[in-house]
Amino acid sequence: MSAAKDSSKLIFAPAGTHANHQADQYTKGTLTRSQLHPSPFAQFHTWFTHARDTAHVHQPETVCFSTSHLPTGRVSSRYVYLKELDPRGFVIYSNWLHSRKASDIATNPWASLAFWWHEVERQVRVEGRVERLSGEETKRYFDLRARGSRIGAWASEQSRVLEPEEGDGAGSDGRAVLERRVREAEERFNGQEDIPVPEFWGGLRVVPEMVEFWQGRESRLHDRFRYSRVDNGDGKAMGNGEMDGEWKIERLSP
Repeated sequence: MSAAKDSSKLIFAPAGTHANHQADQYTKGTLTRSQLHPSPFAQFHTWFTHARDTAHVHQPETVCFSTSHLPTGRVSSRYVYLKELDPRGFVIYSNWLHSRKASDIATNPWASLAFWWHEVERQVRVEGRVERLSGEETKRYFDLRARGSRIGAWASEQSRVLEPEEGDGAGSDGRAVLERRVREAEERFNGQEDIPVPEFWGGLRVVPEMVEFWQGRESRLHDRFRYSRVDNGDGKAMGNGEMDGEWKIERLSP
């Protein structure tokens, strides 16, 4: 049975390359309670390693990072790279002075992460509070970055509008301003391999309160398991973000 076309809709019921408007069925795996590790950190490491080394998922570290601004409640999302998983949480790096995510977190310390690994039909969602990494932790990662990326961290006022400046020429859209700032940063650090970390740049750790593991199944009857941090009775979660904290595991309806 085919659906009637509605010319007012630019996109309607897309289904990849299929013409019948029916989405792909997920058949590559199942997930049961007995397969899960007691710790969501260990479980994530198992899934991530499989995605990277066995299933050859393209850039499995790619993750949607979402924040919201108070008091408006407006949500913003962007794709970033997971750079570390440590005993407290999930770590990303960014500009923490100019970016939209920085202004959101300044008003609301809660954030979420969402991973999607198409090749294995799996998702992982993380919700938690954010905390900044120390300067020492940040420098360890910053020194591993390509030189151009370290220069770019100094040059870019992330998320700020780039207005064309006088002399940039007709049709300039602001790119010349960015490239000029890059040249200035290159000149500043010319011949210097040990480029310092900008004080406005650094790591952020999402300390999870909830982690969900999702395995696609046929007919949209997916397997979903949620890890929730256990409260010890005084309003404080046990483990304080440590890998050995207590977690409650529950199957969720798809």
